[in-house]
Amino acid sequence: PTTKVKLECNPTARIYRKHFLGKEHFNYYSLDTALGHLVFSLKYDVIGDQEHLRLLLRTKCRTYHDVIPISCLTEFPNVVQMAKLVCEDVNVDRFYPVLYPKASRLIVTFDEHVISNNFKFGVIYQKLGATSEEELFSTNEESPAFVEFLEFLGQKVKLQDFKGFRGGLDVTHGQTGTESVYCNFRNKEIMFHVSTKLPYTEGDAQQLQRKRHIGNDIVAVVFQDENTPFVPDMIASNFLHAYVVVQAEGGGPDGPLYKVSVTARDDVPFFGPPLPDPAVFRKGPEFQEFLLTKLINAEYACYKAEKFAKLEERTRAALLETLYEELHIHSQSMMGLGGDE
Repeated sequence: PTTKVKLECNPTARIYRKHFLGKEHFNYYSLDTALGHLVFSLKYDVIGDQEHLRLLLRTKCRTYHDVIPISCLTEFPNVVQMAKLVCEDVNVDRFYPVLYPKASRLIVTFDEHVISNNFKFGVIYQKLGATSEEELFSTNEESPAFVEFLEFLGQKVKLQDFKGFRGGLDVTHGQTGTESVYCNFRNKEIMFHVSTKLPYTEGDAQQLQRKRHIGNDIVAVVFQDENTPFVPDMIASNFLHAYVVVQAEGGGPDGPLYKVSVTARDDVPFFGPPLPDPAVFRKGPEFQEFLLTKLINAEYACYKAEKFAKLEERTRAALLETLYEELHIHSQSMMGLGGDE
């Protein structure tokens, strides 16, 4: 495929930075019995020759965004009415204005807590006939095809004193091996946990040192020299939710071919870019772009699976409560009021 493949992102996370930050706008906060803590941003916009209200409402579950032409409204709404325009479930008597000059910094930090530019992915080398977790993690040798694939995936880096994103690997005492594979892709840093480069422990059937890192990744690549069965259940992990299996297909003078298949747990929604048919790629920048995009999008899709969605909901609710408290305390003290006055 020659079309530019699309990286998934969280579309509402950057709206405040793009449309509100550094421009005249108003922020408010309130507490709703059902929706919880609310933080509301609004601004008056002229788009073309039309006047609009741009509204951004944060609740513990999600962020609502809308742009409403003022010509559609019979009268200019108050703040509660504006909040209802963007989410009709809002049920509060009033909103309190945020009177803290540095509030925008706090708000943008909350909105962007979901944006990550760092990713870590497992890379498991599966030899022909290796079908148990023990066999997968106790493989030490790397075939020429696997070495070539790793070079294609990213650059080999020495872990000692490594300055980039380390993905939980030890860069001072060498306890997670001496080298790894790292890549900078579209301003995102990716560290790979390569099964054969993590420490091997004699006499440990489970190879916990290796499993500890790869079993805590959410997405992993499985590399096969030749056709061998891979079933996700081979690896017991609460975290791994998606696998991209890459199988060397021989090739010719133009370099090796790779056959790709993808699997994910059933509560992970579909993620692009879609596989071509047949799903065979020639080694080169186009395949690298496809594969890295697929891995990043896989991780974003996995966040929507039940286990991670619940964690994110809890994190979001806690961060929103903190934001609310800070806006309240700072706004009160700006007016010279303490506590509950």
